[in-house]
Amino acid sequence: MALDLVPVWTVLLALAVFHYVVFDGFDLGVGILYGFAPDEESRAIIMNSIAPIWNGNATWLVFGGLGLLAAFPLAFAIIIPAVYFPILIMLLALVFRGVAFEFRFRHTGVRRFWDRAFCGGAATATFAQGIVLGTFIQGFEVDGRHFSGTSFDWVTPFAMLTGVALMFGYSLLGAGWLILKTEGELQQWARRAGRLCLIAVLVAVVAVSIWTPISNADIASRWFAWPNIAFLAPVPVITALIAAGEWFALTRQHELTPFLGAVGLFSISFIGIAISLWPMVVPFHYTLWQASSSGSTQAFLLIGTLFLLPVILMYTAWSYWVFRGRVRGDVGYH
Repeated sequence: MALDLVPVWTVLLALAVFHYVVFDGFDLGVGILYGFAPDEESRAIIMNSIAPIWNGNATWLVFGGLGLLAAFPLAFAIIIPAVYFPILIMLLALVFRGVAFEFRFRHTGVRRFWDRAFCGGAATATFAQGIVLGTFIQGFEVDGRHFSGTSFDWVTPFAMLTGVALMFGYSLLGAGWLILKTEGELQQWARRAGRLCLIAVLVAVVAVSIWTPISNADIASRWFAWPNIAFLAPVPVITALIAAGEWFALTRQHELTPFLGAVGLFSISFIGIAISLWPMVVPFHYTLWQASSSGSTQAFLLIGTLFLLPVILMYTAWSYWVFRGRVRGDVGYH
């Protein structure tokens, strides 16, 4: 009997998405907060806090996209046309953010323009990613093995809500990163920003948690039918406990805990989405097994992945280790 590699690729893609959300999420969040920094010195410190590592974080986005194409081609063929424009906007915003990052240091005569461009690129990319997530949760119009909706099916109130929610979520991650990497008044400013973002994130979590079961009977049954409700009751309880711990960390002088708490909130939200949609990869039409490529294809790709993935992990770990510690405005990227 052939070995079933679908669970292996599911875990790999889930890890790729989660790594992208955490690693590129916090630097996009830093970019959003950058536009609200109190002064030029603070902006220089904020920029230097992500300068050595921001570009490599997108590796996980590439890995996730190619993994979806290779391991679940039917899902790729349906999902990408459905969210083509948000993905295009996201990619253009990420490119624009990179251009703004470089020109901010090189073209100092109009630095304020590039400062705003850097913030705007980060915010736009994050909002577009949230729209993709919201559209995915809502599901797609499918006819056979093809997307049958329009190019603007993603323009829905729910998708807009998830877009705004992700902006606050990434900003919470960014605030946690700045607390870890800065000190003094800028660190206190990041704590205040983190508390505001946490409140907004919790409001969004509650809104999405109510909206999704109301709009979809399958999700409602998954969460509230007996005995599921008994097994899944710990999820909202754990969410509340993590949120309380995050608030406590942001109001005290903790430095690592605010970032870990934000990661914890994303982790439990990730688990919640998985519970709602499992085992669907094209909600609510195709499961992971129905959309997967052949076993031989997955096995061939897995061989290369097993060589590539450790390199990515080692490179990521090494870059964060080399550039550990706090940052200053007078030392950094120039």
